[in-house]
Amino acid sequence: MQLNDIKPGKGARKARRRVGRGIGSGLGKTAGRGHKGQKSRSGGFHKVGFEGGQMPLQRRLPKRGFVSPSRDDVAEIRLSDLEKLQAETVDLAALRAAGLVPQHATRAKIILSGKLTRKVAVAGVSATKGAKAAIEAAGGSVADVAAAA
Repeated sequence: MQLNDIKPGKGARKARRRVGRGIGSGLGKTAGRGHKGQKSRSGGFHKVGFEGGQMPLQRRLPKRGFVSPSRDDVAEIRLSDLEKLQAETVDLAALRAAGLVPQHATRAKIILSGKLTRKVAVAGVSATKGAKAAIEAAGGSVADVAAAA
């Protein structure tokens, strides 16, 4: 057997549909396009969502919701993430370097989720009341963000 002798198995390759080739094909005359109308003609097409001039559904329905352009500017950090972090002092640059905060985030906030057992000094990162209490209970400190800025 040679490579050029290899062929697909019988029935594996189905012949393509040849429309408009006579009555015996089952797709003669109108070639499956039906009678008259825009879609039966060559070059007859319409935009997606076009409803024949009627106000389309996506314009009939009311606009809803709002997506803030600055939604990704503030990143959330859990206390359990701070526990894994090796650095003693935690700031936005250290969090970015550790991959806990996306590069495009301009601010970060520590939330009370998980446990913190070691001492960390937080600067330039805001924290919720509970998270601040947990950090100070573990012997750490939270610098005021307004003072750091």
